[in-house]
Order: sequence, then structure tokens, then C-alpha cells
Amino acid sequence: MSTAIHLSLSEIWRNRGRFVLFSLVVALITVLILFVAALGEGLGTGNRELIENLNAELIVYQDTARLSIASSRIDEDTLRAVRYVDGVRAVGSLGFSSAAVILDGEEEPLDVALIGVEPGKPGEPSVVSGQGLRRKNGDEAIVDRTIAAVAGLEVGDEITLRTLQGDEDEFYTLKVVGISESQKYGIRPSVFAPLYTWDEVRAKGTPGRSTAAPVGNVAAVQLEDPAQMEVLSQQIETRVDGVQAVDRRTAYESTPGYTEQQSTLGTQNAFALLIGVLVIGGFFQIQTLQKVPQIGMLKAIGTPNAIVAVAALLQIVAVTLLGVLIGSAVTLALSLGFPPNIPIVFEPGSAALAVGTIMLMGPLGGLVSVRYSLKVEPLIALGLSA
Repeated sequence: MSTAIHLSLSEIWRNRGRFVLFSLVVALITVLILFVAALGEGLGTGNRELIENLNAELIVYQDTARLSIASSRIDEDTLRAVRYVDGVRAVGSLGFSSAAVILDGEEEPLDVALIGVEPGKPGEPSVVSGQGLRRKNGDEAIVDRTIAAVAGLEVGDEITLRTLQGDEDEFYTLKVVGISESQKYGIRPSVFAPLYTWDEVRAKGTPGRSTAAPVGNVAAVQLEDPAQMEVLSQQIETRVDGVQAVDRRTAYESTPGYTEQQSTLGTQNAFALLIGVLVIGGFFQIQTLQKVPQIGMLKAIGTPNAIVAVAALLQIVAVTLLGVLIGSAVTLALSLGFPPNIPIVFEPGSAALAVGTIMLMGPLGGLVSVRYSLKVEPLIALGLSA
């Protein structure tokens, strides 16, 4: 083993410029793979975060909506009927719309998801600063920490929302009473307002506040016994006409484009890994071809194939490891400079899996060159064959 290590490190040192250059190529591949993984995680999180973090076990849709929040409508009578189902502890209406937050000193507003919730009921997010909503028609809001970071907001500040009312833009001022953890919906940060306030502020074809009770898109349902989730979902669908009840995971996986988006990013990551294997394999194959006479000399003086193979593998692992370390450091440095509203999330588990895969693909890509070095015949390599 010591001979193999000496041979491997000696060659790397003599040709350090070449090996460092190739390590930089591996570093670029590492940056690409880590960013694709982080983009996939960020886009996935941005589409599912709000639903995944709901303080409810079930989400109730209108049955004809096919689990599309935008197409679903749950009125007050339906909410009341769901509340009366045995095993249901609490129900809250959720309304979804879009708005723009006007930022001081910025020409472009920040697009946000405007969520209507019932104060104190399922659907209202917990706050990390400030307090929850107090009145069902108060001019107050909870903003998630992404908006607070981008706009520099604190509890007690006011935000201006812009929505389209008929053919004109209208502006509404709400007081920030609480700041929640990140609660993205549709890859946009969220502003939570009381349901009646949401109904007034949300974009409408006809301006003005409706005299009827606001109608949300879905209902968030808390259960007395979360373990009975599947049974209760069937009971709700049986006892309440025109609804479909599903768990949170089913809800966010049914978001339009979510599954397709994740499949596309997974395919991109797979192709990036394949490119990495081919590039690393090609480099070491050329490297092996250039040193056939040296390999022949080693074998001619009695060096076993095992030492030749281990020396080659050590070179591959060393170069790949250096490239991965450089690429990981560059990725970390770049990630620190991204604004909080960019949908890129570096999860430790996903990053570790990506780095482990890159470290595996190095030796995998170099197996062809190792196999070729084992087949080198000393006499032929030295030009002494008859």
C-alpha cells in the first residue's frame, strides 16, 4: 500500500498543474450539481411550504376542483357541516389570492401570496415575533420572515399592498402584528390577513367589499385524533356533500406542475452526474494512455497489478476530493450572497447526498482507465516485443 501511495502522490506532484486544473473541472461539476439540487429543493419548498406547515391534518376541497386550490370554493354552510363531523376538533377557512407589496426605495414591488385566514383557527400561522391576528376584519397582517427580511419590516410597521380592483390598481395599508417562519406558496412569500380583510383586499373584477360572508378556497381541519386521519377523511366526504378531504402531502403533491417540476430537475441532476462520470473517465483514460511506457516499466521490474490499480484509484480519489472541496467552498460562498427571496435552498441532507454521489462517480468514471492499465503488457509497452 505504501508503494501505491508513493507512486500516486509522486505523479500528482510532478504534474500538479495538470491535476489541479482537472480538480477545478471537478469543482465546476460540483457547483453545478449542488446548485441543481438546491434549486430543486428551493422550488419544491416554495410550492409546498405553506401547505406542509399548516397546523391541520386534513385539507378539504370542493370535490369538482380536482385538488386545485384556485378552482375550489368552500362556503360557510360547508364549513359548518365539516365542524359537526365526529372527530373534528376545529376548522378554519383559507382564501388564496395574489398581491404586491410596495417597497420603499424600490421601483419593482414584491409579489406575494395573499392568504385569508380566520383568527385563532386552523390555517393561521404561528408567529416567531409579535402576536397573532385578533379581529376577523381588522386591518392587520402577519408576514413571513422572507418579506420581513426583504422589506426590512418589524412588528408594528405598516405595509402597502397593491391589488387590481376592476380596471384600476388599488392600495391598502395593513399593520404588521406578527412575523412567522417562511411560509411560501407558489414560490412567493405570504402575507396573512383576516378573512374579511382578505376578501376586501384581494383582486376582484368588481371593486368594493361584498356584503355576503367571504368564501374561502379550502378548509384546514384539525382532528381530535390525528392517527384517525384516513378514517376521518372518508367520514367527511360521506357526511358532507360536494367535498374532498386529503392529507397535506397529497394536497401539495397535487399542486399544478409540482410533480413535473421535481421530475425535470431530477432528470437534470442525473444528466449532470452522467456528464461528470464521462468527463472524469475521459481525463484519466487520456492520462493512462500517456503513461503506458511507465506502467510497462513498473510491471517489468515486478510491480504487481494490485499496486498499479491502487495507485490509479488513489489518484482519482485525491483529484475528485480536491475538486469537491473547492466546489463545495465556492457553492457555500455564492449561497451567502443570494437574497432571501431567491428559491434556492441548501438542505444538509440533500447537499451531503450530492457530494457523496460526486465522490462515488469519480472512481466509477476512472474504472475504465484502471482496467486499461491492468491490461498493459510490459514488453509491448516498452517496444521490445518481437
